[in-house]
Amino acid sequence: MIFVGDDWAEDHHDIHVMDDNGERLASRRLPEGLPGIRALHDVVASHAAVHAEDHGVDPAGVVVGIETDRGLWVNALVAAGYQVYAINPLAVARYRDRHHLSGAKSDAGDAKLLADLVRTDRHNHRPIAGDSAGAEAVKVLARGHQNLIWARTRQTNALRSALREYYPGALVAFDDLTDRDALAVLERAATPDQGARLSVSSIRSALKQAGRRRNLDTRAREIQAALRTEQLAAPVPVAAAFAATTRAAVGIIAEMNRQISELETELAAHFEHHPDADIYRSLPGLGVILGARVLGEFGDDPTRYTTTKSRKNYAGTSPLTIASGKKRAVLARHVRNRRLYDAIDAWAFCSLTRSPGARALYDQHRAAGDLHHQALRALGNRLVGILHGCLRHHTHYDEHTAWAHRNQDQQTAA
Repeated sequence: MIFVGDDWAEDHHDIHVMDDNGERLASRRLPEGLPGIRALHDVVASHAAVHAEDHGVDPAGVVVGIETDRGLWVNALVAAGYQVYAINPLAVARYRDRHHLSGAKSDAGDAKLLADLVRTDRHNHRPIAGDSAGAEAVKVLARGHQNLIWARTRQTNALRSALREYYPGALVAFDDLTDRDALAVLERAATPDQGARLSVSSIRSALKQAGRRRNLDTRAREIQAALRTEQLAAPVPVAAAFAATTRAAVGIIAEMNRQISELETELAAHFEHHPDADIYRSLPGLGVILGARVLGEFGDDPTRYTTTKSRKNYAGTSPLTIASGKKRAVLARHVRNRRLYDAIDAWAFCSLTRSPGARALYDQHRAAGDLHHQALRALGNRLVGILHGCLRHHTHYDEHTAWAHRNQDQQTAA
């Protein structure tokens, strides 16, 4: 076998190739893209053939360590048949400290470090998951959708802050600044004076144009009353300047709403075409969007999670035990996939009204003194275990099967 360390940057890759004994076979800097990947294959082929005594090159005998698990370069390495290990940068930093007390760091040195790491310690790391293209597509769409929602939240917070400076009546009229009603009215009346002059019919027209079909007159009168309430006023030039920024923000948020809606449609289509979609949808609390996020982050490689515990550990829901001498503490995991953890937290919360078993477990933890999010984490941990069993056996969720053992334990205790 030969071992390749790949320290990547935006426009180049530093590689270090070594044999079983740790002897350097090659060390080069390669460009990004097709020229670089071709050069890497040439280097690997030349040294692998010599190392194998001209019996041919076996791609499975080439082990690559790199600090990322995604991208076109990584896809090319996997497609070539190499064993590719995505090493967490934190683990690389710890490994560097074991061997270099001086704290020195360089790209070429990190490439050698990665090659050495997969040569001696790869049994402590996992190869890159072989997720299907469908699962990868769901992950890309789910993350893009979530990123847009986060960006919209930042824009909305900025708009709320600006309105507080010069137009507090708008905040009284609209709780949700991403709502179509708020955007439609603020587009027509971006200053307090304009808002105070709006008639009920003008507001009604704006609401109808934005898509509202019910309670038009009632809602229009409520908005008019809120906009005409007495409020502190900013100087006219300042209010005009704020109004310009408000109109720009309203336009951005309205476009974001449209793009988020389009991405939701695309995400739903990809998710529904995945063969595991029905299993995910069968679990309580998982709808299309939340189910797609969980599927995308877990992936669908059947060999990635060999046990329920390994899936729970990746999700970050299983407790972490810290024990030394007479001291022992059980803590939440802070090193985790945060997107997946957030999705599971929302999943656990949504399951409370859809599963009697989930509600009973949550109530039990709350009664034992756990805080809300501690109880949700315990429930999420259990739901991840149920999901693992459903995927392993290719069965849909069943309330009785999922919680029967807990009901039996409670009856025995009683």
